[in-house]
Amino acid sequence: MTTNVDPEKTAKDSPIEIHLATGAADGGASPPAAGAQPGATSAEPSLGPPIFRLHDLGVWYGNHHAVKGVTMEVPKNAITALIGPSGCGKSTALRCLNRMNDLIPGARVEGRVLFGDEDLLSSDVDPVDLRGRIGMVFQKPNPFPKSIKDNLEFGMKVNGIKPTAERVEQALVDAALWDEVKDRLKAEAFSLSGGQQQRLCIARAIAVEPEVILMDEPCSALDPIATLAIEDLMKKLAERYTLVVVTHNMQQAARISDQVAFMTVEGTAEGNRTGVLAEVGTARQIFSAPKDPRTEAYITGRVG
Repeated sequence: MTTNVDPEKTAKDSPIEIHLATGAADGGASPPAAGAQPGATSAEPSLGPPIFRLHDLGVWYGNHHAVKGVTMEVPKNAITALIGPSGCGKSTALRCLNRMNDLIPGARVEGRVLFGDEDLLSSDVDPVDLRGRIGMVFQKPNPFPKSIKDNLEFGMKVNGIKPTAERVEQALVDAALWDEVKDRLKAEAFSLSGGQQQRLCIARAIAVEPEVILMDEPCSALDPIATLAIEDLMKKLAERYTLVVVTHNMQQAARISDQVAFMTVEGTAEGNRTGVLAEVGTARQIFSAPKDPRTEAYITGRVG
């Protein structure tokens, strides 16, 4: 997928202009994912079969209904971006995909989250094992206070994988970090720059051979050069993994994503705010021809 977005041309009263190459992330001719533009032209990129299917997903924190009614599919070997204003539940929805909300006191998740044919919300699912198959990279780089090498080997050991020099090297190669650190693997991870630390965290995630990588605003704490390096890496990783990325940066979503899900907020009778899914579609459709007026208002800057 190739995207060309000129921030100077992103007028306040017109959708973001993007140009996507034709063809699916997996080169197949599978039907578009849920929410794709009906009657799409032959230039519309097709997406692969779903790896996640969310049905009426809802999340409560105590008495607060944080997210409700999210129904969508996430295509395999593609990048799905979750966009929307602050407080709309993007990160909350993302954490449902590997049961990270289980770690939050008072959190309760309803609905169904199917990973293939497996219901991830079932009590039969081991959350620790699940997080080995569905890795996560957080907003701020969070390497362990260990050496670069130990950061990778620790994750392997926890997930029952025998650490080897070859596995360490491959993970760093896949994270586009090997050439920068191969001569100092015993150096402390905190000696790396912010962008390098984030790539180390990505390497740590892929070292345990997951099927999916979740990313919660992975570039928000990085400078523009490091951000572009992470974006290039994400596009390469999508050839082997499924990526679901939360971002506040619409230009970034336009550059990297195959599918976009726009979430927004609705007021409740009690005066609270609940996150809802407004629209899902290909990046082309969302940024050039949004169907929901709430989506158009957001991407054109009329609301934020």
